Amino acid sequence: MRVRLLGTGTPTPSLKRASAGYLVETGARKILFDFGPGAYNRLLEAAVKPTEITDVFFTHLHYDHCLDVIRLVMTRWDQGAGRIPELNVFGPPHTARMIELVVGEHGIFGPDLAARTELPMSQAVFVARGGTLPREKPRPVVRELTSGDVVAGDGFTVRARSVIHAQPILDCFGYRFEAEGRSFVYSGDAGPCRPMHELAQDCDVLVHMCHYISGTEFHEEFARRNTGHLELARLGRDANVRNLVASHITEQMDVPGVKERLIREMSEIYRGNLFFAEDLMQIPIDGPTPRKLD
Repeated sequence: MRVRLLGTGTPTPSLKRASAGYLVETGARKILFDFGPGAYNRLLEAAVKPTEITDVFFTHLHYDHCLDVIRLVMTRWDQGAGRIPELNVFGPPHTARMIELVVGEHGIFGPDLAARTELPMSQAVFVARGGTLPREKPRPVVRELTSGDVVAGDGFTVRARSVIHAQPILDCFGYRFEAEGRSFVYSGDAGPCRPMHELAQDCDVLVHMCHYISGTEFHEEFARRNTGHLELARLGRDANVRNLVASHITEQMDVPGVKERLIREMSEIYRGNLFFAEDLMQIPIDGPTPRKLD
């Protein structure tokens, strides 16, 4: 199993950090967990083609976790030229409507899709890419989840649990992915909560929101719905996480010297392998190994 970080930032536009996006690979599956603004470009930088993506899991539908799915759905279909299976999309309630409003008959790209499937000019491009007429429009396979659902895929399982963040307006999930005897857990956005602890118990990799420096929260409600650096360290310790990845990094902590201080403070609580996320970082499932000294 391979875990790569595509976007490790927040809604704030940034050239350094794309918004949330994480790629997990197992067997022939390339699976995205969230896909926010900028994550698509990071996917290309990771030398992964949109046509290779098989599944997408959304934790919640804040735009910084889902906006680039529009580009993914459209380009995957266009470049796939009818030769690849439909994209599997999983997420909370409203996911199906979001996809339908992109590619449905009355969706925002309805005229675009009509042109690409009906005009001889576009049909010629489709055939040149290996397609066979008539050309079908994209129809991603969407499954909306509820807390406790388990998705059984090709050699993997994903378990969803409700975690505290933007309820009751948005349903928000954490996920536990298991394959090849390994486990990857992803918080999406979440405040400290028992379900996240249960998902993360004894996992190989936990990628979790680390949204602010503990003690600087705006108010109690903010701290309840988001996770600070010390709270994350305690979660990693208490859940016996093997590799802990602090992500969803804000500008507050992304400062030379400050970042290192936070890592030191977290390491005083959590004794496992700690990673301060960066875009395109690959997380070693077996833990980091020093390179040869040259």
